[in-house]
Amino acid sequence: MRDKKPIISNIIDNLRRVFQILNEQSKKVERETGLTGPQLWAIKTINERSPIKVSDLADNLYLHPTTVIGIIDRLEKQNLVKRRRSKDDRRVVWIELTANGNDLVKSAPEVAQGLLVSGLEDISTNNLIEIDRSMKHLVKIFGAQQIPPKLILSAEVNAPRNANVKKLNKHK
Repeated sequence: MRDKKPIISNIIDNLRRVFQILNEQSKKVERETGLTGPQLWAIKTINERSPIKVSDLADNLYLHPTTVIGIIDRLEKQNLVKRRRSKDDRRVVWIELTANGNDLVKSAPEVAQGLLVSGLEDISTNNLIEIDRSMKHLVKIFGAQQIPPKLILSAEVNAPRNANVKKLNKHK
């Protein structure tokens, strides 16, 4: 049996790197914009797809719609986004950036969550399943399977997992 120490050392060092970049990016975002990473990620996504429905924004952010509504509430209070009800279907709410939101997004730094998602979206399904399994092992090591997932370096908790994740997990 091979010596596990070098492999364990590599895993721990890579986790340290991940935590380090997440911490540094989060501090940079907050220092430069006054927003949390998830708030800036939402603004950047709105900017790319504006106007966007709340449900579509939630899908793009891989978050539950109620989590996204909380983020939108805070951004609206800061006059960075505005909501507009659809004239055709009053249940549909469109989100757009305000002039202040447009100004902010022009000079805003990258967001760790956005980099993570774009990187993961470029990976094959088989590799994603392998990463998912490995992450589940790490979560199990910490006994954290029942802990609600907070957004990265934020106090916000993501609401129940979406159906797409459940479908992917069934294929294991």
